[in-house]
Amino acid sequence: MTTAARDERLVAIKAIVCDILEIEEDEVSEVSLFKEDHDADSLRAIEILAALEKEFGIVINQTELPRMVNLKGVYEVVSEPAGW
Repeated sequence: MTTAARDERLVAIKAIVCDILEIEEDEVSEVSLFKEDHDADSLRAIEILAALEKEFGIVINQTELPRMVNLKGVYEVVSEPAGW
């Protein structure tokens, strides 16, 4: 996989996360924690999961939610069913 493709996907994921958490994109880093740094709750996590499923045409098991604590974790969770 090219770095450009990964970066493009990460930008799309970041846009979804920021929209749902109602924060600016420059407030989020790849490792900033959604709950601790951005006051996300479990409902927001489920909204993020649903939006990612819709955007990328994949199914993510809700058991993956504990891994989705930051952008890096979300990318890893999305990449598995998407086959990246």
